[in-house]
Amino acid sequence: MQNEPNPADLEVFRNLLVSIAEEMGVVLRRTAFSVNIKERRDYSCAVYGASGETIAMGDHMPIHLGAMPLSVKHVLASFCLAPGDVVIVNDPFRGGTHLPDITAVSGVFTDPDKPADFFVASRAHHSDVGGMSPGSMPLAREIYQEGLRLPPVLLMRGGEMQRDVMQIILANVRTPEEREGDLLAQVMANRRGEARLLELVARYDLDRVRQNASDLMDYTERITRAAIRKIPDGEYTFEDFLDDDGITNEPIRIAVAVRIAGDQTEVDFAGSSPQVAGSVNANYAIAVSAVMYCFRCLMEADAPYNEGLLRPIRVLAPERSVVNAGLPAAMAAGNVETSQRITDVVLGALAKAIPERIPAASSGTMSNLSFGGWDRLRNRPFAYYETIAGGMGASPRGPGLAATHTHMTNSWNTPVEAFEHEYPVRVRAYRIREGSGGVGRYGGGDGIVRELEFLEPAEVTILTDRRARGPYGLQGGESGGVGVNERVSGDGVEALPAKARLEFRRNEAIRITTPGGGGWGRC
Repeated sequence: MQNEPNPADLEVFRNLLVSIAEEMGVVLRRTAFSVNIKERRDYSCAVYGASGETIAMGDHMPIHLGAMPLSVKHVLASFCLAPGDVVIVNDPFRGGTHLPDITAVSGVFTDPDKPADFFVASRAHHSDVGGMSPGSMPLAREIYQEGLRLPPVLLMRGGEMQRDVMQIILANVRTPEEREGDLLAQVMANRRGEARLLELVARYDLDRVRQNASDLMDYTERITRAAIRKIPDGEYTFEDFLDDDGITNEPIRIAVAVRIAGDQTEVDFAGSSPQVAGSVNANYAIAVSAVMYCFRCLMEADAPYNEGLLRPIRVLAPERSVVNAGLPAAMAAGNVETSQRITDVVLGALAKAIPERIPAASSGTMSNLSFGGWDRLRNRPFAYYETIAGGMGASPRGPGLAATHTHMTNSWNTPVEAFEHEYPVRVRAYRIREGSGGVGRYGGGDGIVRELEFLEPAEVTILTDRRARGPYGLQGGESGGVGVNERVSGDGVEALPAKARLEFRRNEAIRITTPGGGGWGRC
């Protein structure tokens, strides 16, 4: 009979394994070329077991972390990795989120003549991977327009760069030097994870590391089941809408039924809209990632983020729906916009079961802005992508925070100085949008106003939401203010749609005004 795990060992190994993923992230950030990774920190790193099960994740991007295990498993199904191999993949139909998110996977071998004992992976958002628009977040109708789609493919074989693969990638992007630098940064992050895991095994031996990793997954499962048991049994439903898909003006329904039975739950997205023509389609990995995030938020204990979290949770998503799309669906915005609405509806359903614990809706959009063109001063092309913060929803514990990234995004602010140094853009305004949070016993957090002047002609894509319907309030609280997109020029101010591909002239500006969070409780 197996001995009960030692609590002290569990805590020690939990911190050791998480620190490996965190250190991988530090290496990635410090060696990357792009502002998107260095400043915005749009990346995630994790450690996996011999079968691809998640052992530990860094405190990085929630949308990456829940989806990345599916990419790892697709890599393991495609390759028997050898020492020094690095496989990359970004295909949303193989566990990816959208094409700019490239995942690098490597094996960790205590014996080079045997299969890998662990795997490490890093996922980073690359600010351009080709496609019809700079920044690779286009207003597309099919995935083939969005950029270079990579099935699992060897970037490194036995420690040697596969130059043909790298050359194919670099020939299809607008900023090849930056892409090469960021990919090599991911390789270095994985090597750091490999080195630290080998040090851990040398210190404690392989069997002990494996056993504690397994015990940590069981521990997370127990905490998850305990959290679910505190929710009254029953079925709780909710629905909300995306404004549109950028191709038509029709709202897109996201519906959920959360069924609680003892210490298990089934999360069913039946009734959600069929996949659409525009790029707001999400895949199953995104739906799973958002559900994992919602239930982890319910845990009173700080549970390790690993495979054990999903064991009591079953996610059902109709095939070829907007939450589980199939080829040739465009997906650039599914990762960033639909993931937020999935989170909103799952939390909205849970608010009916445990109203004293669930906050009102936060901004509900990452307010994505991408642009590019030719920089005459630096004599090179430029391409940039960012997500813009909004207001956090109020909760039973107090008001929401203003001007913050919430839920499925955990990215940072790009400092104005770094932004203007790197790109032909001037930041005219960057301030809190006073009064945009929903009114309630506790008020929702305010959004922000961000206005950028283009010093060179630029092609611009905006993929935003909550421009027609504000983030919902709860328990009598009012909705947060809707977002607004505008072109500012010598001819005045022109209202822009939520999703659009636009040409900007030199000295014209775009103003993005983001939604406030919903209020909680009656005044």
